[in-house]
Amino acid sequence: MKDTSQLARLGLFDARVPRYTSYPTAPHFAGGVGPDTHASWIRAIEPGSEVSLYLHVPFCRRLCWFCACRTQGTQTAKPVADYVETLKAELALLAQHLPGGVTLSRLHWGGGTPTLLTPDMIADLAGAIAEVAPFAPGAEFSVEIDPNEIDQSRVDALARAGMTRASIGVQDFDDAIQQTIGRIQSFDITRDAALMLRAAGIASLNADILFGLPHQTRARITESVQKLLSLNPDRVALYGYAHVPWMARRQSMIPSDALPTPEERLALFETAQRLFHWDGYRDIGIDHFARPDDGLARALDAGQLRRNFQGYTDDQSDVLIGVGASSISRFPQGYSQNAPATSAHVAAIRAGKFSVARGHAFTGQDLLRARMIEMLMCDFRIDADQILIDFDIGAADLKRMLADSARQFPGMVDLSESGLFILPQGRPLTRMIARSFDAYDMEKNGHSSAI
Repeated sequence: MKDTSQLARLGLFDARVPRYTSYPTAPHFAGGVGPDTHASWIRAIEPGSEVSLYLHVPFCRRLCWFCACRTQGTQTAKPVADYVETLKAELALLAQHLPGGVTLSRLHWGGGTPTLLTPDMIADLAGAIAEVAPFAPGAEFSVEIDPNEIDQSRVDALARAGMTRASIGVQDFDDAIQQTIGRIQSFDITRDAALMLRAAGIASLNADILFGLPHQTRARITESVQKLLSLNPDRVALYGYAHVPWMARRQSMIPSDALPTPEERLALFETAQRLFHWDGYRDIGIDHFARPDDGLARALDAGQLRRNFQGYTDDQSDVLIGVGASSISRFPQGYSQNAPATSAHVAAIRAGKFSVARGHAFTGQDLLRARMIEMLMCDFRIDADQILIDFDIGAADLKRMLADSARQFPGMVDLSESGLFILPQGRPLTRMIARSFDAYDMEKNGHSSAI
């Protein structure tokens, strides 16, 4: 384990900073971007180009206490069926504005629990998407899978719809931890789901696991990671649990005195990281791991790793269109976010307009700083030569920005003519180093622990 004394002096165990899946981050979105702006940005997409599409299903059979996503519970299929009709209407609205010849490089269904959809709903929705834009050659279609809410008929329907990658949420396999976070999901159920997906020809399998959960110890996370590795996932996201009960009230069900300390969180992460390394996985950014032949590993080697709202990606599209309540879109001009409340979103779509409620139009140095932050989050370095080629900034000004950051993290970064490089011992500080390039004010309580 790393020597924590210098990390502590630099504030790692006290800081709360963004995860930087966007820049500026979502708390800085405002009301200046609405339905008309969103529609104009869609119309400005280059005809014949490739875009990504994210589709949000906000429903869950039960609400897990640890989750801070925009979700709502349902015990019947009717609200889900009604919502699918709204998604189809939104897709039809999108098609009215989308330029000709656009294809999908990536399609992702997230939630919530997309696998609450019945096989007929899956086929219906997939058909509606195909009418808007077909898949591009080599496209990926991924779906978030809840092993508690999947069966053979749904797997077959997703396979027929073209799913190429499944993402299984694990969190932790320990019974006591599952009881504490309100997520009961046995290893056997998870294993059976993985086998079912593989048997249906789904070639790529992702998994999410959390560190920093209540009652989690190094021994417990070791057992959970070893069980996960027995499923042979192609890539794994090892996320730090963000305990933010002031933002997600259901997290108040989780006893804060059972949470590990920040120092213990770092030890949990490093314990899991070693297990992934021993099993042949490569580090991808700050919290992902992938097999050497996975697309993320290839993107890393090619200098094409990117970061978006789903984490790390090898998708090179400049446009991500979000469909569904609370979904966020990214365009070259800025971000737009649909109404977070499902009722407000549905009402807008039924009235024949997009539900976009807020967003951010890029201005000033937004794109410059966004790219510098993305470089740090993906490659642990800022390539000065590439920044000077891609952006209108003088060499002296760039050098000053890099030097200002380096002074804040002595012994953790290397500053040279080629740029700024985060040294191995400084990688736990990556989000904090990225924060040093963030020009926006930050409300500390609005973000998660830096580790």
